[in-house]
Amino acid sequence: MAVKKSVLEQMSDRELENYIKPETTFVPEATKIAFEILKTRGRAFSAEEIDSINLLINKKEEKKVISIHPNNSKSSNLIYLSAVLSFIVLLLPPNDILNNLFSNLFSLLFVAFLATLVRRGYNWVKYLMLVSFALCILFIKSIIFYAINFPLIGVINFFVMVLQVYATILIFRIPKGPALVTGKSNLE
Repeated sequence: MAVKKSVLEQMSDRELENYIKPETTFVPEATKIAFEILKTRGRAFSAEEIDSINLLINKKEEKKVISIHPNNSKSSNLIYLSAVLSFIVLLLPPNDILNNLFSNLFSLLFVAFLATLVRRGYNWVKYLMLVSFALCILFIKSIIFYAINFPLIGVINFFVMVLQVYATILIFRIPKGPALVTGKSNLE
């Protein structure tokens, strides 16, 4: 909802004072405009009052923004690349996509879902990636089978595995710390 400055300008100083009180329920934009109008009308504010009003606007206006570490983007790019390579493997000759359509689609969607979560900064996904990689170790026999009988598929599968391991390592290398950044007001 937009605040109309013209409406606030028609109010008396006393009415505008209600907008800058600590217990105000008005939106931050209205508080900010009321503050500016009072200043233009010659109302003098002490440094403490200005700090109090800035704090009020910042507190109400504070938006939590997830700080995305560069490793999240790199890792998700690697995971997306591994999903694309996995899709290419499905199209290669010895695979019959229709026989395992559900499991193939599910695995590709799962990998894409993980990449999306990583890109959005959900760091708990690293544990899911670790479990997923551990489960892939169980299928090492099939990877070796494809490497021996279908070298191209074996090489691509190996490359997919390396990409996912590296993506997992990148996620684990994200330092622990505050994940939130708060906005600032520029009233002064």
